Amino acid sequence: METLSDTTWDVVIDGTGISQSLLALALSRSGKKVLHMDSNQYYGGSDAAFSLDEAQEWVEKVNKDTSTSLFKDASIFKLDASPLNEDTSISPKLASSRAYTLSLSPYLLYARSQLMSALVSSKVFRQLEFMAVGSWWIYAPEQPDSKTGELGAEKVLYRVPGNREDVFAATHISMKSKRTLMRLLRHITKSKEDEASNEDEDMSMPLNDYLASNFNVPEELHNPLLSLSLSQLSQQDTPASYAVPRIQRHLSSIGHLGPGFGAVIAKYGGGAEILQAACRASAVGGGVYALDTQINDCLWRTGSEHSEHPFLLNLGNEGSVQSKYLFTSKKMSHTSKEGSTPLVEIARSISVVSATFPSLFPVTVEGAPVPATAVLMFPGDTLDSPKSPPVYLQVHSSDTGECPHQQSVIYCSVALAGPEGQALIESAMDRLIRAEGFPARVLWSLRYTHSGRLGNGESRHVTAEDGVPNGYVFPPSSLDLAFEDDTLDLVKQAWKRVVGDEVDDADFMMFDDRDGTSDQ
Repeated sequence: METLSDTTWDVVIDGTGISQSLLALALSRSGKKVLHMDSNQYYGGSDAAFSLDEAQEWVEKVNKDTSTSLFKDASIFKLDASPLNEDTSISPKLASSRAYTLSLSPYLLYARSQLMSALVSSKVFRQLEFMAVGSWWIYAPEQPDSKTGELGAEKVLYRVPGNREDVFAATHISMKSKRTLMRLLRHITKSKEDEASNEDEDMSMPLNDYLASNFNVPEELHNPLLSLSLSQLSQQDTPASYAVPRIQRHLSSIGHLGPGFGAVIAKYGGGAEILQAACRASAVGGGVYALDTQINDCLWRTGSEHSEHPFLLNLGNEGSVQSKYLFTSKKMSHTSKEGSTPLVEIARSISVVSATFPSLFPVTVEGAPVPATAVLMFPGDTLDSPKSPPVYLQVHSSDTGECPHQQSVIYCSVALAGPEGQALIESAMDRLIRAEGFPARVLWSLRYTHSGRLGNGESRHVTAEDGVPNGYVFPPSSLDLAFEDDTLDLVKQAWKRVVGDEVDDADFMMFDDRDGTSDQ
């Protein structure tokens, strides 16, 4: 049986996150011999998805390996046994471990994103099932967008308008504010030919100042517009240069893949499912995969006899392999260049809830699919913390394949680390659960701190190792709530480092059908 050391590799990629997996696919389809490996026993790294038992194992590993992990302070909480006076026949319970697929990467994928285009051109989309992301909601208990007597979470939330019809149908927005909002939306969505008129705008100012000074947008509409950008910073800390293009992305994506929605998530784990589909397609193209395999030692060899394959990588029990290029997410030496953007820490949680939140998933346009995801934003001031950033909740129905029927999975994120961030998440969850009422309960919750790069509009880059030609390091994972276009830009940079002028840039992620990737 041929071993890994029997082959000389063009490229070794260490780590199976979303960026590395897309790179492996692109290179294998460009005719390169690719060895794609991961020290974990599962695919995905910081983008993985887990069953309940696997999540427990992950927590134990995170808390043991605190020096190199992007995660820390991980813990799991479970609902206590039912009180003695409660009817246990109707008491909600967890299903078996494998009935759940809980993702570390539940990111939204906009219809007009580069990643969506690449999934289509590479034919990977055929291995995926996408579910529509529906409405955006703002927590505002004093200003709900619901009828008197409405039951459920909707009584403390109002829906963010997604189009002209939504704007004029909204009962919580005055007619004057509606006209102002429409003027802003027309400005944001104007064609590229008309964008020259925007060049004089000061886009460096905070979003709230931009909205107020340029368009007289009332304060009541600032949070809804902030939510459409998915910025995890407050209005004052979010520059217009970041928010406005993302609001434009949101609006321009609506209707592109079908009526009534502009973003999707991949069924069965979001980003974790996308990266596994990319790995499967890479294997069809000749890529070789090795899990539970790590680089114990990396030797860069000089001399003409090693010019084609200068890397000698010791893989422990798998022996040593030779390669021309090496891509990793870990520094190979103490002299590695640090990224220009410092890491930040944010608090996150994943909760299994015994409720379906039907009011959060309305079909707002005739012919639109029933959404499987809703996005909720809790402004800091509504959680008795005016200076805090917003808390985002993504409510996933069982249609996502992540949980059994009659349950939901809620992904929470706030740009504050530690106990302070988790307290805000718990406060937001408590308000939602109390508003929904019985039988809504948190049955199981994973809480953790995640380190990475919080989007600020700057592009990420693969960095070269000092003194190690052909050795490159991927930047830390993004903490954004949607796949940003720089995800694919990053992959293309790395791909170009290897293929050079051998392949035309236009051929990047443009593949013909092969066995294993067609509809049949």
